[in-house]
Amino acid sequence: MTRLLAFRLLQAGLVALLVGGLTFLFMNLLPGDAAYRIAAGRYGYDLVDTAAAEAVRAELNLDQPLLWRFVTWIGDLLTLDLGHSLVSGKPVMDVVAHELGSSIRLALGAVCLSLLMGPPLGVVAGLRPGSLLDRGLLVLTTAIRALPQFVLGVIFVLLFAISWQLFPAAGHGTFWHSVLPTLTLALGLAAVSSRVARDATVEVAASAYYSFGRLKGLRGTGVFLRHGLRNIGVPVVTYLGVQLVYLIEGVVVVETLFAWPGIGHGLVHAIVQRDVPMVQGTALAMGLLFVILNTLVDLANHLIDPRGRNA
Repeated sequence: MTRLLAFRLLQAGLVALLVGGLTFLFMNLLPGDAAYRIAAGRYGYDLVDTAAAEAVRAELNLDQPLLWRFVTWIGDLLTLDLGHSLVSGKPVMDVVAHELGSSIRLALGAVCLSLLMGPPLGVVAGLRPGSLLDRGLLVLTTAIRALPQFVLGVIFVLLFAISWQLFPAAGHGTFWHSVLPTLTLALGLAAVSSRVARDATVEVAASAYYSFGRLKGLRGTGVFLRHGLRNIGVPVVTYLGVQLVYLIEGVVVVETLFAWPGIGHGLVHAIVQRDVPMVQGTALAMGLLFVILNTLVDLANHLIDPRGRNA
């Protein structure tokens, strides 16, 4: 366990260096005048002229060498200072913390909803392989995974917001605003976790220890709870770590589509406005969040699987 935590800490440091370097490089390789874009973000495109762009360039030292600006950012990062937004002037740390809170609420809701939908259906299908439920679930999950998230979100908006007027199409502030973006994220996660749970259930039900449990006289529910559930849970929880990539990627798309004020929505606006400190801070937070969530998945597997504790 100590080695795991030390490795994750080293990984977090490498993620910070790699994400910061790549985002800084890519943002400075974008076409167009960064000073003009930043000035437009501050004052509006209709009020920007060459003088305003030059004033922004001088104020933010955009004429300095790229290497000097990157080294300065690394030095500030070592003191936990992510700098200030080039557009709003607010501390990047404060803005990212606020946006991250909104994204975490959305992501937690999606994960919880997907776990309520996916694994139970997968377990039931796995206990009856080849049944109508099993075949129908395969078709449904394949169709959901084949749809890009923005297409799924648009379908939900057209049906639930415009046609039936059950939920708001976009925005935030109430529980009802979170229903459609949460459902859009959750369905993609549930489609994968249901297949993982189904395959794990089929494998466990065909194993020798499961059959031995039946020979001991345990009923179907008893042998499933004692010998099946925990062994099914290990691959499901493990695959959650892989699904986190899907979740973090999906947050950017879904938040932009539904105008949800999270970290993905903020990242898109920061890229458009060429707000380099905001892009670096946001990407860094998303990268470190991925490391933290993977660490939690490893710890959960350590607790679920007794073989890991005895190793």
